[in-house]
Amino acid sequence: MMYSDIPTLSLLRRGKVRDIYDLGRELLIVACDRISAFDIVMEQPIPDKGTILTTLSLFWFEKTRHIIDNHVVSACTENYPSECYAYREELAGRSMLVRKTTPLAIECVVRGYLAGSGWKEYMRSGTICGIRVPAGLQESDQLPEPLFTPATKATTGHDENISFEQAAHIVGKQNAQRVRDISLDLYRFAAGYALERGIIIADTKFEFGIDAEGKLILIDEVLTPDSSRFWLASEWKPGTSPRNFDKQVLRDYLETLDWNKQYPPPPLPQHIIDATAAKYREALTRLTAQPRI
Repeated sequence: MMYSDIPTLSLLRRGKVRDIYDLGRELLIVACDRISAFDIVMEQPIPDKGTILTTLSLFWFEKTRHIIDNHVVSACTENYPSECYAYREELAGRSMLVRKTTPLAIECVVRGYLAGSGWKEYMRSGTICGIRVPAGLQESDQLPEPLFTPATKATTGHDENISFEQAAHIVGKQNAQRVRDISLDLYRFAAGYALERGIIIADTKFEFGIDAEGKLILIDEVLTPDSSRFWLASEWKPGTSPRNFDKQVLRDYLETLDWNKQYPPPPLPQHIIDATAAKYREALTRLTAQPRI
């Protein structure tokens, strides 16, 4: 499914991957099979991607309830409002009925390893998002302690890394401190769990919202290949780029093309679509021990 189409519901917004419908007191989130790279949505879907993302998020939402509550009401289509009845097959496995919240206007990023933009900054200045870390580290090195490195939420383009002080200015000091501590707890728990299953969570992002009762809860997606950098633990070695379980295979392919990273995107060959889909499926199987979708 590239896009959902539920005319009986009010479409609130359509993101890079998810379609969100307003049901009054609740929202219906539908994860489609769209994939983006360099902030551009590709024109071909990745088979079963939305189902994999939903299954992983539901898995982690349940696993982390002892740390913080989340927005999930139900993922069973039998519990959805009557307006959804005719679309149960379309929604099954790739949707969640969730509580409405007021989302905090920051991305809560936790980095446990030196990679991506953190590695690039470290090579320039010896810092990660302005935080001084030990000298002499290599790419993909594990950091002495996980770092909380918040970012802005960009409606278009890239999120921008910000300091903790800037995050506190945006969401308030108390909220900033709470989401920092909870994010680090979530990361440590999930990283330990994943490592036992052969996956390193190099970094990830969380999102939080305030519900109608004023309670801080975990929202959006959690610990998926779209929101995290997963590495194969058996192949991890500092100074190298370990095997990943995200859309890096797609990015790597696009980097070989003469494409200006603007719309429209280039067509994807079938072998890149298949390779990307395989990455997502393997992450699901390793983390949840569920049969492949």
